[in-house]
Formats: sequence, C-alpha cells, structure tokens
Amino acid sequence: MAIRLSRGFLRPFIYASAAAVAGGGILYVSYRPRNLPGSDPAAVPPPGYGEGGSFVPPRFPQAKSREQQIADLKKSAGIREIAEKTKGVFSAFLGTNDVIEQRGAEDDADPYDLLIIGGGATGTGIALDAVTRGLKVALVERDDFASGTSSKSTKLVHGGVRYLEKAVWELDYNQYKLVREALRERKYFLDTAPHLSMWLPIMIPVQKWWQAPYFWAGTKFYDLLAGSEGIESSYFLTKSRALDAFPMLKKDNLFGALVYYDGAHNDSRMNVSLAMTAALYGSTIVNHVEVTGLMKDENGKLNGARVKDLVREKDGKVAEEFTIRAKGIINATGPFTDSIRKMDDQGASDIVAPSSGVHVILPGYYSPSKMGLIDPATSDGRVIFFLPWQGNTIAGTTDAPTSITQNPIAGEEEISWILSEIQGYLAPDINVRRGDVLAAWSGIRPLVRDPKSKNTESLVRNHLLTASDSGLLTCAGGKWTTYRQMAEETVDEALRLYNLKPGPVLQVPRISGTEMVDDSAPLDGTCQTHQVRLLGAHGFSKTLFINLIQHFGVETDIAKHLTESYGDRAWTVAALSAPTEKRFPVRGIRISPLYPFIDGEIRYAVRHEYAQTAVDVLARRTRLAFLNAQAALEALPYVIDLMGEELHWDAKRRKREWKDTVQFLASMGLPRSKLGVTRKDVESGAAGEYDEHERKLYSRHDRPADTMESDSKFASGENVVLSTDSPANK
Repeated sequence: MAIRLSRGFLRPFIYASAAAVAGGGILYVSYRPRNLPGSDPAAVPPPGYGEGGSFVPPRFPQAKSREQQIADLKKSAGIREIAEKTKGVFSAFLGTNDVIEQRGAEDDADPYDLLIIGGGATGTGIALDAVTRGLKVALVERDDFASGTSSKSTKLVHGGVRYLEKAVWELDYNQYKLVREALRERKYFLDTAPHLSMWLPIMIPVQKWWQAPYFWAGTKFYDLLAGSEGIESSYFLTKSRALDAFPMLKKDNLFGALVYYDGAHNDSRMNVSLAMTAALYGSTIVNHVEVTGLMKDENGKLNGARVKDLVREKDGKVAEEFTIRAKGIINATGPFTDSIRKMDDQGASDIVAPSSGVHVILPGYYSPSKMGLIDPATSDGRVIFFLPWQGNTIAGTTDAPTSITQNPIAGEEEISWILSEIQGYLAPDINVRRGDVLAAWSGIRPLVRDPKSKNTESLVRNHLLTASDSGLLTCAGGKWTTYRQMAEETVDEALRLYNLKPGPVLQVPRISGTEMVDDSAPLDGTCQTHQVRLLGAHGFSKTLFINLIQHFGVETDIAKHLTESYGDRAWTVAALSAPTEKRFPVRGIRISPLYPFIDGEIRYAVRHEYAQTAVDVLARRTRLAFLNAQAALEALPYVIDLMGEELHWDAKRRKREWKDTVQFLASMGLPRSKLGVTRKDVESGAAGEYDEHERKLYSRHDRPADTMESDSKFASGENVVLSTDSPANK
C-alpha cells in the first residue's frame, strides 16, 4: 500500500519536474544573456592625451599608393616586358628575335601566386583569404570595387527564411544546408566588421489567426538553426503592439506580427574595406585596370594577363598595356564571368543566367528607423523587403531575366510594381507616390549553370567553382552573406589546382594602429578570415561617436555616420575635414544639406581608398547616389572640385567627370530630361525644375496652391487660390 502511494506521488512529481526543466531550458535558450556584435568595448581604446594635454592621434598603417601598386604589377613580368616592347624595333635592324626570346625566358620575373580578376565581394574576399595564408596576390578591377552587383544588394546579411521554408516543404537538403551555412557566415560577418553591419528586427505581418502558429514555428526553427550564431529570439506581437512598433501598417485584417532577427550592412563600404584590408596585408589591389587578354605558356596553361590602366585614358593619355605574370588566375567577375571565360576559350558555353533585381529608395518616414518588414506573399508570389537603410527606406526586390549591361536602369514597370505592393500593406491614409522615389536601381544577380552537369539548363542554388583545361578557375553565383565561405573554398581549390604552398604571415601589419593589441587571428597558413577583423573594426564601439564630437566638434549625425561607415578610421576622416569657421560645428562641410556626408570623406576616399572618379565617391565611398539621385547631382560640382584638387585634374578631365557622372546617375533614377544638365544649371538651381508632366512623376511634394481658411485674409467661403506668381509658390 505504501509503495502504491509513493508511486502515485512520485510519478506526477517526476512529470512536473521534467516539464519544469524542459520549460526552463526553453526559456533560458530564448532569453539567455547574449553578446551583441558591436556592443563590446573597443579592442583598442580611443586616442587619449599625452603630457601637457596634447592630443595623441592614432597612427594607422597606410597601404601603398595606386601608382606603387601598378609598379608592383609590372614587376611581376620582369625584364620580359621590356623585351617584348623592344623586340619589334631591334628585330627590324639586327634580327635579334631569338636572343630577346631567350632573355625573356631567363628574366627576373617574380610572378604572383594568384591573379584575381574582379573587385566585387567575391574577388576581394578571395584576395584577403589568399594573402592571409601567405600567398602573393594581385587583384585588378575594370571599374571600381563594388561597381556592379556588390553595391546593389538588398543590404541584408541573412540566412534566408524563404529558403528555409522551401527546404522544409520540398524536403530539399541542399536548401537546408545553404541556410545553415549562411547563418554561420552571418555571425562571422557581424563579428569581423561590426561598424559596417548590425542586427535588424524584421516583422512578418499576420493576416489570419492560423498564420500565427505557422510563422511562429518557422521563425523558431530559424532561431534553432542559428544556434550559438544567433542573437535575439523571434517573438509574437499582438495587433496593438505591432501597430505601435510599425505605425505605418494597415490595420484592416491585421491579426498580429512575428518579429525575427537578421543582419543588415553597408554593402559597398564593406567591399571597399575588404579590398583595403587585403592591401594592408600585402595584396596588390588596383581598380580601373582592364584585362584585355589572357596569356598562356607553350603547354597551353595560363600564366598571366595583359591589362591597361583606364585612368590614363580618362586623363586624355594613351593607356599603356602591360603584362601581369601569375601562377594561377581566378575569374570572379560576377555577371561578366562569361566574357573572361571566352577570353580563355572562345568556345566556352555561357554559364551565367542574369537576373535583374530592382530596388527603390523612399524617404525615411515610410518605415521605423529600427524595424524592417517582409511581405512573404506578394501578388505574384515573390517576397518583398521593406527596410530602414542609411536614414531612408529601401524596398525590393524584383527578379526577372535580363541582359548584361554595365549600368542597368530600373524600368518603370518594376518600380510601379514595388510601389503597388507597398501600398497594399501600408495604411490607406499613406499615399505611396512615384514622386517619393528618391533613387531606383537595378542590380544583376549572376545565377549560374554548371557546365559539367547533364542538365545544363538547371541553375545552381548556391555558388559554382569550375576550372578550364588551361587553368582558369571561375567562382560565380552565391550571395553577399556567404562571400567568405566562397572565398575559402576558392582558395582551397586554387592551392590544389596550381600546387601552391601556403605559409605563415611573418610580417603582420598593425591594422589597429597600435602596438597595444594584436589581431586575434593566428595567420599560420590556414584560412583565418572568420577571425580577421577588417580595417576600422578594432577601435569601433557604439560610443565612439561621442569621442569624435568632443574632439573635432562635428555634428552628432555626422559623427554617428562616420563611425558606422569607417569604424576607428573615422578619426582620420574627421581630421581631413575642413573647418567650418563657425562656433559649432567646428569641422565637417556637408556635400549635401540632406545627408551627413562631408568633405573629409572625399579626401579620405582619394588618399586612402583608391577613389579615382566622382562616381567612385558618390556611389561607393559615400552612398549619396544610392540614397538620392537628385541630391547627388546637386553635390556633383563640389565633389569634382575637391577631387580635382586632390588628383590635379585639368579642365578637360573635369568636364569628362561631369558627363560620365550624370550618365551614371541615370541608372540611379535621375530623370532622362536631366541627362543634358550643365554645371551652370545645377549651381543656379535650374536643375531642380520640372515641367508639369515630370513634376507629377518626380516632385517630392505638392505645390502650395491653396490657403488654409484660418490664414486667409478674405471672407469665409471665397476659397481664394493663390496665383502661380504668388511668393507662396516660389
């Protein structure tokens, strides 16, 4: 009897205890203390004051100048380059072809281990990985770092909730593996560049009650897959709390919302930081250098490339061609992958299936500053994101086949579709207008086919690595979040394909600018890019902007922008900013009154980030062209003048910069009627004028035509309309 009573007592006690332990475990996993990337104190403390109260500025290492980098490229060919240039001259008189060819074979060439073609996320990621494994690396880019797809992303660092949904419903292990990989890489991304990336809560509106458990299960599974690489747990919001967090939402049929966390970043600045970090570690990194041909040895294996410096052409000079020698060549040119493959083999089949993704930029009042939104069920089944970015709101993207062009233009049909979808989930009293579009662009996503697959029409879900018979190694496809993993796999394959031997990096640069701290990555010849912090990360903290305000007297929004774009290099940018001759702010002349970009950024871009054109500065060092095409046009005279002083441009080069930049801004959403605008038009204010048709399309606000009754000087009921000559309409 006693035994039965004890069993009757113990069994529910055990069940209750097990339930309590399980529940406590779930609560702990969901709400355990977590370390937010970027919330730690800076690894390197901010500069202080020495004896006598004098300020001690940080001493950051500098990469070689662009001219020095080009000289290093030429050295790789040794005296063979000289021989090839003089062979034709001497052979005509002396018949010395055989002698020069023999000298060419016995020259003092010092070839690179790897030559990377393409300066986007993939190419610069490969360069950083290879150089931190002790390899001798060169990278050339025809345009600028991030000039293509890498600057035209949705600005998310994410695993992909929709990929996870497909993996579950289609029982697709490859999709599942892709999500797991991306979630791991997301954490590395945020750890190595905390100043350029951040966690962002993203809301999924719930229209029907039965969607709540469905979305809840999906977001919790997403959290579970992230594991220790995750951050905050997803959570449910009631209708009232959802509207409080996102007041712009439409109330009708809103049951509530699920909120999950992903990452966001400044894509082109991340790309530039990758390039400059690789340069500081010893890579030869040069933009605006075009590959004109690939070179092969007597066995038909690639051993170099012919290139030319396009900056000389822009300066009105002859663009001299020269040779770069390398043991292996990597093709990382994104949408232009096939053009390089055909340089190697004219019979190579196309592997890129280009897809256009259009995004629009709207004013910041369209979304909360710290909350994004995803619409998982648009009218045609596509997913659309609606995210805060750089003080504005970004919306997109579309996904449609396209042709490959250097600066594609967003079509009105795609823009109208995005605006129509936005209107569908915003409150009816918010009028989504075409005139609210501050900028619009189209990015080409290079989806790829495997040339060795039996079904050549099927697209690879992730990225593709393939090598030609002559030794051209191509890495194509993938996405921003997984750039580091793509680079690691590419370098691993290059080591095998070209029989290269990695080794420790013996002379590690002090990227942090101080002897007080060493980087945490042991550069022993293995891949360590998951630990290699990028330029600017070491001294960054969430409170660094306060130090900048206190020392340089810059405005608060400018100080925050500088620290979130340059990390600890904000000290250098602020120091390069001109005095304002005002009591406050003391330093920092805005290049546009609407945004926190300042003159010091232009000088820093030229002196420390290889900026060579006005587009380099307006689109990829600052993000003004992506945020507001009209504001970029209005800032153009000042940018050209400042860059002209730094780079010693003559009048002809300045005119070319004006023409090229205005043409580029057309791909950022500048109206076609503005393509013929002159500098005089901009400086006089005439560039902001529209005819009646364009005013309805592009004007940011209505004309102040009517007088409020309370302000009218006339009797009630007269409803006087001000004439177009009234000062109120000026």
